[in-house]
Amino acid sequence: MSPEDRQLLCGVVLAGGLARRMGGQDKGLVKLGSHPMVSYVLARLAPQVGDLVINANRSRDRYQAFGYPVIADSVGDYSGPLAGMASAMAHTDRPLLLTAPCDTPLLSEQLAERLLAALREQDGEIAVAHDGSRLQPVFALLDVTLLSSLQEYLAAGERKIDRWYADHRLATADFSDQRDAFLNVNTVEERDSLLARLEGLAPCP
Repeated sequence: MSPEDRQLLCGVVLAGGLARRMGGQDKGLVKLGSHPMVSYVLARLAPQVGDLVINANRSRDRYQAFGYPVIADSVGDYSGPLAGMASAMAHTDRPLLLTAPCDTPLLSEQLAERLLAALREQDGEIAVAHDGSRLQPVFALLDVTLLSSLQEYLAAGERKIDRWYADHRLATADFSDQRDAFLNVNTVEERDSLLARLEGLAPCP
């Protein structure tokens, strides 16, 4: 990934959900060992992008302590990842938005590089990671000029991410060799099972 390509990208960590399966806790702030879960994602995503924001609808002061701008959903009522993507697209002046959820501490360090290559090679407007079995739609690279389309989709009451993607040129990037990069934490049990894997990983301070 060249420095010039990196400057094309704004990254957003999506932390705007309700985390019902985690008992309603703010999932990005749930501790993995001695560090909040989001800190691992920030540490892996920040070197891949020109700038970085956090999408969060609560605990704003705690997220701001990580040193990045915090933006809320532009559509209320916890409307899902597309709402967070729309807010980040409206926020940035960079041409491409790289997205990742707050609960994937093993995030690929090649996420931006592979998605950008797929976007260019397949003439896409959106590039999405594929783990070898299925698409991972919240690991995506989006052309920011799609903002008006996304805003119209959300204003119509639509929320399904795959349906909006289907309206645009979709590229896919192969991550079948890094399937663990998409392991997410939805329950306390899943959190505990991931602790051993985090040994040696550096979180964001």
